[in-house]
Amino acid sequence: MQKSKIMKKLILLSLTLLFVNAFSFAQNEGAFQIARLQYDGGGDWYNGQTEEPNLLDFVKANTNIKVNDDFTSVNINSDAIFSYPFLFMTGHGNVSFTPDEAERLRKYCENGGFLYADDDYGLDASFRKEMKMVFPDKDLVELPFNYGLYHDFYDFPNGVPKIEKHNGKPPQGFGIFIHGRLAVYYTYESNPSDGWDDPDVHGFHQDKRLEALKFGTNLVIWALSN
Repeated sequence: MQKSKIMKKLILLSLTLLFVNAFSFAQNEGAFQIARLQYDGGGDWYNGQTEEPNLLDFVKANTNIKVNDDFTSVNINSDAIFSYPFLFMTGHGNVSFTPDEAERLRKYCENGGFLYADDDYGLDASFRKEMKMVFPDKDLVELPFNYGLYHDFYDFPNGVPKIEKHNGKPPQGFGIFIHGRLAVYYTYESNPSDGWDDPDVHGFHQDKRLEALKFGTNLVIWALSN
């Protein structure tokens, strides 16, 4: 059984590398990079700028995926969003899209892009409202614990890990699907990205931070291989 799991992961990584090299989105010298999504509305989209670099360093150290670990951000109104297969948005507070911005984000997702949103506390209500503008005919649906994202490299039998306490509710992961593909993934009452930050920022125990980085690795592999 263990040998089968190892072989599955090796095959998955091979497919992921092929995907990175052949992907239509432009990446620096074929290296995978996450772009932070800038948005209006007052939320601090820019907070925690060591998060993506630390996650990508972990991905590089524990897989054979070639990465560019520089922090970069893109404005939703820029065509640069179409240069990245993985957009990440987070923050505390309000997010607001114009109708044109909502249309651009929808086109990004419909053309194969993956958006990961992490509620950093206070984002939930406005994020759900704006996602309804982006996808008026779709709902955020909670993913079951047996969904592949939770098991593609590291195993998370209970789904999203609980990283931050927030309101003390169980962590949840929601998705929006386009033709069966997970195009938007949203974590609530979990906040894995805080665990990607430098160790001294939030003071997490090493095990908790490792759990967050492993979960982020699953996100990267899922986004690149599905």
